[in-house]
This record gives sequence, C-alpha cells and structure tokens, in this order.
Amino acid sequence: MAKPRVDSAEGHAAVAAVLAGSSERTDIASAVRYLLQLMGDATPGHTVELRVPPFGAIQCVEGPEHTRGTPPNVVEMDPPTWIALATGSLSWAGAYDAGKISASGVRSDLSTQLPLAQW
Repeated sequence: MAKPRVDSAEGHAAVAAVLAGSSERTDIASAVRYLLQLMGDATPGHTVELRVPPFGAIQCVEGPEHTRGTPPNVVEMDPPTWIALATGSLSWAGAYDAGKISASGVRSDLSTQLPLAQW
C-alpha cells in the first residue's frame, strides 16, 4: 500500500511556515514529508535511500535497486538541513563540509538534484 501523499496546498503552507520561523512539530513534519515527496517525484528510483529522521525516508534516483538489508547509498540529515537544502537556502557542499549530511555510497551525492524549488 502506498503512503498517503501530502496535499500540495498543505505542503506549501507548511514549508512557508517553517521558512518564516515556525518551530511547530506539525509544520516541520509536514514540510519534511512534502519536500521528500517532491524529491521522490523529481528523481524516481530506488538507488538512494534519503532519510530525514524522525519524519520520513524515501528511495530515489534511478539505477540499480537493492532488495535486502541496508542500501549501499544512504543519505541522512536532520529536518532543518533537509528543508534548507530542498528550498535552496543551503548548498549541498556547504552542508556536507559542515558535517550536516551523512552520505555513503557512490551515488549518494544529491547536489545535482537540489534545490527542489526556490521558495
């Protein structure tokens, strides 16, 4: 069964609220899930597992699929970092160099897929 999709209007509102300074857990969770949904739509596939605990994870990027255990390409970061990367207020290189991204595997560099949109 597929995960329910975040409504576009609700997702945009949540992202806008977080970018305006909201620290409400529901706004952050909705923003993270909506941006993950956009990432999955923009870069479909099963080669990279993108994790933003505790709110969500997706598989994305075309290429070889993994079927068991930990995938060979894993990217993990906290919600503020994900939101900043996805919306363009932080660069991949800047976040990676600052240690805000954990990325393993040869396909784990998502710099060409981000930002998702300018907000």
